[in-house]
Amino acid sequence: MNALLIYPEFPDTFWSFKHALKFVNKRASLPPLGLLTVAAILPPEWQKRLVDVNIGKLTDEHLAWADCVFVSAMVVQREAARRIITRCKKAGVRVVAGGPLFTGEHDDFEEVDHFVLNEAEVTLPAFLADLERGRARRVYTSTEFPDVQETPAPLWELADLKRYASMGIQFCRGCPYNCDFCNVTALFGHKVRAKTTEQILAELDSLYTHGWRGGVFFVDDNFIGNKRRLKVDLLPALVEWHEDKVGISFSTEASIDLADDEVLMQLMVEAGFDQVFIGIETPDEAGLAECSKRQNKNRDMVEDVKRIQRAGLQVQGGFIVGFDSDTPSIFQRQIDFIQKSGIVTAMVGLLNALPGTRLHERLDKDGRIAGRSSGDNVDGTTNILPQMGLESLCEGYKKILEYIYTPKHYYERVRTFLKEYKAPAIKHRVDSRKLLAFARSIFSLGILGKERIHYWKLLVWTLFRHRELLPLAVTLAIYGYHFRRIVELHVV
Repeated sequence: MNALLIYPEFPDTFWSFKHALKFVNKRASLPPLGLLTVAAILPPEWQKRLVDVNIGKLTDEHLAWADCVFVSAMVVQREAARRIITRCKKAGVRVVAGGPLFTGEHDDFEEVDHFVLNEAEVTLPAFLADLERGRARRVYTSTEFPDVQETPAPLWELADLKRYASMGIQFCRGCPYNCDFCNVTALFGHKVRAKTTEQILAELDSLYTHGWRGGVFFVDDNFIGNKRRLKVDLLPALVEWHEDKVGISFSTEASIDLADDEVLMQLMVEAGFDQVFIGIETPDEAGLAECSKRQNKNRDMVEDVKRIQRAGLQVQGGFIVGFDSDTPSIFQRQIDFIQKSGIVTAMVGLLNALPGTRLHERLDKDGRIAGRSSGDNVDGTTNILPQMGLESLCEGYKKILEYIYTPKHYYERVRTFLKEYKAPAIKHRVDSRKLLAFARSIFSLGILGKERIHYWKLLVWTLFRHRELLPLAVTLAIYGYHFRRIVELHVV
């Protein structure tokens, strides 16, 4: 069969980085790792093509070639996925859908022929077997959590790697924690299931062989779910692998208790990690207790963040307002925390209740669910009827974003971060793409931009105080431009 794998458009959001990607002539942040892995599970004799609508157009020729279309999407891609499915059905092509969007909402997509839900390692082979026998069912689902050590490497050769700003690989699934609002454990369980070190090295070798020389994002929801395994196995192997690699750096997601383990942080930095996303959520102890974020309770999280920064890891943070325990003071408290911590990339969202979470179950019983979540963390919407009142919550939320992404406060936060940050010894190349980005930043931010005074003050300050961090300062200035555009276009 001719299998066409389609990834719908990712809208203009906080994590799309669309306004920043223009500076480096890239079209998307990451390739669709799930679809590339699905492609590796499909029969080897099938012909396969990938169309990522974020970097290229889906054409009539694509659909005429295809015997079967596989669509995967997240909730934020809901409407784009719907348009693609309708177009495929008009072209008379069989549609198979999977991924987080369809696992939670497959009843809403009548045009889809087959749903392959949950984890594809279990449900996709069952579908393929039935398809070969000519009796494929409409829905394939499973409560089984597969052994990811049997998961094949993604088919990188299907993706046009040079169109992306970074690559993604997955080491483990599952999280030992049980945060009230998070659907990770509903999808992947509490037990951390990890690939072998040999698998990860093989995937990295494949990326390197295909010419990749940029950032690699470990997409694990909590990379440090099994700290011992990291310290005795994976990270020492990555230290050795990374030693002679130029241009490769790693980033990931982790829980705040990373700050408690100096050895783990040191190993991560030696292995090439320089960024980590951490769910801070709220500085309010009552809010943390409400959402069962026990790993964040009874801590000095500002100092935890700075400890991680001093180890050589830039902390990106997730924040939430809209807990029942929140009072009007929470908005200023969030601003104060973000500014003091030096978390430059601060994603602040309204609390939403996702299907499969304990939060959704509890609020649904109380009649407080108002439709579906948009899936966009920073669009200023919520599907919850908040205790504070929707108008007060939205006004306070806008206050946070307007403040932290105003050039004056954003650039202050960059300097706060750079004062703490100890840059890891990662071998980077100065190539034409980076020089072009610098030149464009001078023109767009330093000459035309309303932040031009702050831009030049940051560059001069960095040049004289932390010269080795000048490329990072330019990168963060470009990120700030993207974040401000998101706030201006979609929130304020």
